[in-house]
Amino acid sequence: MKQLGIALIGCGAISSVHLKAISEIPSVTLIAVVDTNAELAAKTAETYQCRYYTDYREMLNNPDIDVVHICTAHYQHAPMAVDALKAGKHVLTEKPMAETKDAALTMLKAAEEHTQVQLGVIFQNRYNPASQIMKKAVQSGELGNLLCLKGIVTWCRDASYYQTEWKGKWATEGGGVLINQSIHTLDLLQWLGGEVTSIKGTMSNDSLEGIIEVEDTVHAHLTYHNGATAVFYATNAYGVNSPPEIELVFEKGKLVLAGDTLYQVIDGVQTLLTSPEANNLGVKSYWGISHSKQIADFYTHIQNGRKYELDGPEGFKAFNLVMDVYESSRSGQRIRYS
Repeated sequence: MKQLGIALIGCGAISSVHLKAISEIPSVTLIAVVDTNAELAAKTAETYQCRYYTDYREMLNNPDIDVVHICTAHYQHAPMAVDALKAGKHVLTEKPMAETKDAALTMLKAAEEHTQVQLGVIFQNRYNPASQIMKKAVQSGELGNLLCLKGIVTWCRDASYYQTEWKGKWATEGGGVLINQSIHTLDLLQWLGGEVTSIKGTMSNDSLEGIIEVEDTVHAHLTYHNGATAVFYATNAYGVNSPPEIELVFEKGKLVLAGDTLYQVIDGVQTLLTSPEANNLGVKSYWGISHSKQIADFYTHIQNGRKYELDGPEGFKAFNLVMDVYESSRSGQRIRYS
C-alpha cells in the first residue's frame, strides 16, 4: 500500500481534528500545513513535526504531497480545491463545499476534468454508529416503509462567535446556522430519506440583528420520491448547545436519535441501540467522533484505487438543499426537482 503524503490548509479550530486523525494513520505522512498566519502555521508545524507554508500555491508544487485537506473559510474552499485538483492532488474539503452554488459547481467541474484524483467532502456524521444503524433500517425495510422524518438542531452562537471576519456574511460564509452548523443534520435527512423531490424553507435572524447579515434560525419542509416527508428546524438562538435530534417514523416503529444515543420504539417499547462514544474534544464534543473514520476511509479508497462514495456530487446534495432553502425563503416558493 502506497504511503500517502498529506498537506492541510487552514490551521484554525477544525484543523486539530484532522491533524490528530492524520497522525494516527500509519499509511500516511503529514508533509506540510499551510496558513497565511505565519506564526500559527509555524506553531502547528512544530507540534506535528512537518514543514509549513504561508501560500498554498507554493505547497501544491511539492511532488511529495498526494492529498490536500481544506479547513479554511467557506469562501476559500472552491478556489483552493480547484487549484489542488488541477495540480494532481486528491482533495478532502470540510463542509460546506463553498459559499455559493456556482462556486461549488466549479469544484465538481474540476473533479470531472481531473479523473486521476478524487474530491471528497466531510460529512463525518454519516460514519457515526447510530447513523449506520438508521441507514441499515431504511435499506432493509425491517421496520416497514419510511413514512416521515424530523431533524432539530438548537444551538447557541452569540456575538463573540462572529468576531472572526468572514463569519456572519453572505459573501464569505454563504449563510448562517443552516450552511455552517446544521448542514450535517440536513445531510442525514436527505441521506436517510432518499431522493428529495421538493423543499420549502424560511429563514430569520431572531437574536443577532445588527450583528450578522445571515440567518440564525431556519425551518424547512421536504418531500421525497418514496412518499415520505420531513420537517427540519435549526437555530443558533438557543441558550446552550443541545444534542441534535433526528426521528424516523416507519410503518412498524420508529428510531429516535438524541445526540449519539439511538432508541428503537416498537409498540411503545423503547430499546437502546447505541450510546455515545467518548471523545476528547471538550467544548467541541458536538463535532462527534467520526472525522477520523471518514478520513481513514478516504485514504483507503485512494490507496486501493476505488471511487470514494462521499465525493463531490454526493457532498453537493446537502449543499444544494441549503442553497435552495435560502432561495425558497427569499422567493416564498417551494423548490421542486424533476
